[in-house]
Amino acid sequence: MRGMFTCGVIDVFMENDIHFDAAAGISAGAAFGCNYKSRQIGRPIRYNKKYCKDKRYCSIRSWIKTGDLYGADFCYRELPDVLDPFDRETFASDPMEFYVGATDVATGESAFHKCTDGGEKDLLWMRASASMPVVSKPVHIDGHQYLDGGVSDLIPFEYMESLGYERNVIVLTQPKGYVKKKASPLIKLALRKYPKIAEGMACRHEIYNRQIKMIEEREKEGRVFVIRPPEPLGVGKTEKDPEKLEKAYQAGRKEAQKILPELRGFLNT
Repeated sequence: MRGMFTCGVIDVFMENDIHFDAAAGISAGAAFGCNYKSRQIGRPIRYNKKYCKDKRYCSIRSWIKTGDLYGADFCYRELPDVLDPFDRETFASDPMEFYVGATDVATGESAFHKCTDGGEKDLLWMRASASMPVVSKPVHIDGHQYLDGGVSDLIPFEYMESLGYERNVIVLTQPKGYVKKKASPLIKLALRKYPKIAEGMACRHEIYNRQIKMIEEREKEGRVFVIRPPEPLGVGKTEKDPEKLEKAYQAGRKEAQKILPELRGFLNT
């Protein structure tokens, strides 16, 4: 739910007609970032505040009954189809390419999908990208099983570079200086059915800390533009306090508004 910061950032981008050739999202970045391509300002903060306490959206009851902490049918069918419609027509017509990353359960390696129409398959990939290990079932797509993209690739800037995008804007949800700690050794026991995912979770902190170091080096060289909160956001992974979600969202808006002139300079060079 720290992704509410990102939602604030991209809403300010849309309000100021800042658009990109392509974008990539991992986990919450996929589930919320798709609204950038559908150009739906305010949609993710609106529905998260409204439904964060709804047991159908995220609850232990949902986990026990369905195997998913975040109810798959509610989050990826009822919500986008009925309760707060996802604008698939605009998503399909918008020229920005949008990629989401997930982790292959069998190999532990990252896999990316280019979303084109916001249809069933695209939403399956978004769901896979955001399916946290232990509290989610693997998502089956084309004969493969996938879980959270953040197991294998937490910040997808290297993937974007592999596609030829040499100047990237990166939105982080942790302040400068944050160092990820090693996961509990109990994670291997909890994920014993998925050994490659367990391996990934065990070294996830190393991947993240290495990526942050690489990003900071690129930032010094002027190759990337980084937006990050000035202080910890104070929201949990499954935050159920609408006021805290709003606070994180407003922090994103404030930071984006502050850096707009500098960002425009980066984009125009």
